[in-house]
Amino acid sequence: MSTVDSKTSNSAQQSWLDSIRIYTHPRAVTLFFLGFSSGLPLLLVFGTLSFWLREAGVERSLITYFSWVGLAYGFKWLWAPLVDRLELPILSRLLGRRRSWLALSQIMLISGLVGLSFSNPLQNLEYMAILAVVVAFSSATQDIVIDAYRIESAGERLQAAMAATYMAGYRIAMIVAGAGALAVAAWVSPEPEGYVQSAWQIAYLCMAGCMSVGLITTLVIAEPRKVEMDEETLEQQNRIIEFSEKNAHLPDFLARFLGWFYVAVVCPFTDFISRYGKQAIIILALIGTYRISDVILGIIANVFYVDMGFTKEEIAQIIKIYGVIMTIVGAGLGGILVNRFGVIRILFIGALMVSLTNLLFAWLATLGHNTAALTLVISLDNLSGGIATAAFVAYLSSLTNIQYSATQYALFSSVMLLFPKFLGGFSGGFVDNFGYEWFFTCVALLGLPVLILIMLAPKER
Repeated sequence: MSTVDSKTSNSAQQSWLDSIRIYTHPRAVTLFFLGFSSGLPLLLVFGTLSFWLREAGVERSLITYFSWVGLAYGFKWLWAPLVDRLELPILSRLLGRRRSWLALSQIMLISGLVGLSFSNPLQNLEYMAILAVVVAFSSATQDIVIDAYRIESAGERLQAAMAATYMAGYRIAMIVAGAGALAVAAWVSPEPEGYVQSAWQIAYLCMAGCMSVGLITTLVIAEPRKVEMDEETLEQQNRIIEFSEKNAHLPDFLARFLGWFYVAVVCPFTDFISRYGKQAIIILALIGTYRISDVILGIIANVFYVDMGFTKEEIAQIIKIYGVIMTIVGAGLGGILVNRFGVIRILFIGALMVSLTNLLFAWLATLGHNTAALTLVISLDNLSGGIATAAFVAYLSSLTNIQYSATQYALFSSVMLLFPKFLGGFSGGFVDNFGYEWFFTCVALLGLPVLILIMLAPKER
């Protein structure tokens, strides 16, 4: 081998090693634990809760309507400006702006999960729905702060790695909230089959205790450095001062509120439009449809497993543990690939893989109870999902102006879930009328227009 070839080979090897070593950065490690705190509540108001309700005998259509609780994630941009700008009394002085909001949302999450644990779907389903909304709202608020913390804590080079470690923690939390909750409920239940209310009560109390991981992390980590205002933001602030002077006749509270509203709500949205112009429409369409296939599929997945005859133990072993491990592998691989080849390429590859692997569920529906086929389908689907999600989080982060990190990222992630969650609420009725095979086929086809949007979207700057 020539000297030039040897140097090229060593350089390439070193580049790959640098891409892997980035996961040891303190910020990447921090996002692992915050990812765990973010991922834990999700299944407890969706997948695991769906299993609980179905085992209790609640109708499929009512269970899928429960998925509309997830619209809290779709509308979190409405209160993201508060999180972005408002300081909490006492807590903000003790912990800082980001950490205070994190602590508050995590305390609300723990309280909501404790309340769910003492609920009975056969007696007070409406009460459970209210508590599920509380948990979803608190979880969405926590996500707003974590996303802002991630964006403000490191530069663009670290974002893909932080997204990957976040996903690793997130998916491990899903093992705990999925397999862990099911395993606890199965272990406590005196009978292997049938519905036992006390088993789910203990399972959800255990999940509330697991949320302490997030609260402890919040108390240990450092507050990110306060973002200095750029020239554009300073100019906006001067316009607010001028506005206040011109409207001195207004009550002081009203003048302050209007000024705050302009900075916290209007500026983040106008900033995004001014930076991307007409391309903003393509970007928002891409964000709103990128995860449409796997979000809709995920809403009814646990109902599908129950209807196919899979037991709690099989779901815990295959889907909630092995499948989540494959997602973590996919997220780690996605972070490395993004670092090596850029966001857009991996974004396209991930979307194509997710769409193709969703077709495998239609094949599984024809087989019924088959653990080997389930293992294969879950492995390929979750590996694809991990790659796609790591690339997508990095893409959303690249679109965000750090001056408005919480509000803009909340807007992007809300758009990402709003349409898929709305459609997913009708999935139970679609299955009742057309069956699982047609449902999964149509869900896979929904992912194909995403590929066109990726090709039309502006490339990295």
